Amino acid sequence: MKTRHISVVAKKEFRGLYSEKTILLAVLLQIFIALFSSFLMVGLTSMYDPASLSGYSHFRYTIAYAGNKSPLLGYLENSQDLRVRQIDLSTAVELLKERRISAVVYAPVTLPDAQDPVKITLYTLANDLQGAVVDVRLKNIFLQYEQDLRTVRANRLNVTPVPVQIPASAGNGDFFGFVYGLLVPLLVFLPGILSSALVIDLITEEFQHETLETLISTPVTFAEMVWGKIVTCTVLVPLQAGAWILLLTANRIVIDNPIFILVQVTLTSLLLILIGTMCALYYRERTAAQFVFSTALVVILLLVLAIPFNPLNLVARLAVGTAGIEQWIVLGGVCLAVLMLGYFLQKYAEKIGGIRE
Repeated sequence: MKTRHISVVAKKEFRGLYSEKTILLAVLLQIFIALFSSFLMVGLTSMYDPASLSGYSHFRYTIAYAGNKSPLLGYLENSQDLRVRQIDLSTAVELLKERRISAVVYAPVTLPDAQDPVKITLYTLANDLQGAVVDVRLKNIFLQYEQDLRTVRANRLNVTPVPVQIPASAGNGDFFGFVYGLLVPLLVFLPGILSSALVIDLITEEFQHETLETLISTPVTFAEMVWGKIVTCTVLVPLQAGAWILLLTANRIVIDNPIFILVQVTLTSLLLILIGTMCALYYRERTAAQFVFSTALVVILLLVLAIPFNPLNLVARLAVGTAGIEQWIVLGGVCLAVLMLGYFLQKYAEKIGGIRE
């Protein structure tokens, strides 16, 4: 197997990809999304944790207060995040349905020192992002009012409560975990999955268009043709993943160890590309090969995620700068798997090439 022949095939495939509008549009779409990764981050974070949107919104929402006047009304009026309108309950609910206000708070006649519990009723819009933001802002006020009620009714306690010291939250825990635990690994491994599907198309189209005989009639062997396509798809991975890292960094998301991340992502993606190549060589038909590969990919992901030290976890730890010696263990394991699968792929390609010749 000659390196020069592989490079010739790779250059041919790159020229083909350059003229292939679908592939170019897919790459440009990824870059376009990456340019707006801040908006992507906010949108996905809202799906992961809707309450986190309160940190992005600086708008003062208008709410209605109905019922008995209580200290709760004072807390609401003093809030910098809310505007309070005192109106009757039926009118307030109608305004909420028309989306002219964001929430309705109803306070009963029950006094703070009464025997009955104080039941505050909150009306919001279901399945609404604005409602989620208002809920978070009202929650802190309700907790403050609850503490006042506990103080007023403290003489009713007949036992001494046990104080529980809960460490203060560091803040932005959900945001940190989402960005580095999910968003970064997802984005950098996405090019590898796309390249794995791409190599199947590049190989199966040779069978379907019956162009293999033309390639084999040249000095390039069948195995060299296959490896040329693998090289083409592999080179695309660090280019796209590197673009993701640069654009995330431009959006003020700090990524540590970018070189190690690219090495890990490239080798892991090469393993997926080799699996896709095996599927393409065995089935030689795009639909069947893509279906089998997609099914195998789901199974592989489930098995890999069950292992504590897996490439996805390692990329997350590399991004935050906490990876230790396990990064070399995982990297060595991936390299070993690539070498073994590459060896079997070479033998299988030589076997197919011998039949074709």
